[in-house]
Amino acid sequence: MNYAVTVFIVGKAREVRIGLPDLLAGKGYQVQSFNSAERFIEEHNVEVPGCLVLESCLPGMNGLELQRMLAGAPRSRPLVFLTGRGDIESAVQAMKQGAVDVLTMPIDDELLSSSIEEALRRDARERQEHKLQRIIRNRLETLTSRERYVMERVISGYRNREIAAEIGIGEKTVKVHRGRVMSKMIVCSVPALVRLGVRVGMSVNSLTVNSEPGEAGTHGVSRDSFVWR
Repeated sequence: MNYAVTVFIVGKAREVRIGLPDLLAGKGYQVQSFNSAERFIEEHNVEVPGCLVLESCLPGMNGLELQRMLAGAPRSRPLVFLTGRGDIESAVQAMKQGAVDVLTMPIDDELLSSSIEEALRRDARERQEHKLQRIIRNRLETLTSRERYVMERVISGYRNREIAAEIGIGEKTVKVHRGRVMSKMIVCSVPALVRLGVRVGMSVNSLTVNSEPGEAGTHGVSRDSFVWR
């Protein structure tokens, strides 16, 4: 399902709760507002792309507590933090916890629009990265345990003969496994395979490959060597 990009607003101040939705809707944004952190947690859909505009002072769970909870969730949401004038401590904590920006109330419309646009760009990048990671993990699930083992050794810089000696099989058999790994992962080079592994947090001891085809070694890895189908 395709969802419209949405600016979620959580706040209790009239300026935030009523004024901001009208302002942002007038600028063409899809808006959804909540009067408490608890209601936001209960009702908002993490699958909807967008960002959060979050007021610091809220009834019940405050803005910093909600931000901290979201930061620890599997799918975080970029946010713009709103504070009262002089609330330096909250502003500092919000930035430390990864806020895109911290704005003081009353809110400058242009600064808010600029911050929201940056938050939306960050959300789009993070969602794209999440999508790519899911694709890679789906491909990893197609590998046999032996193929996964060979892949882990390849992206760690092991040569075919070293893998063969470690497993106790022939070097030709290692090459067969490597070929199947490359086919199932849909890549055409070791640098691309390394890059996929890095992207999903696999242990990599050497981000390098040898100029000799099929052997790991000491040459630099291209960051753009992917084949996506």
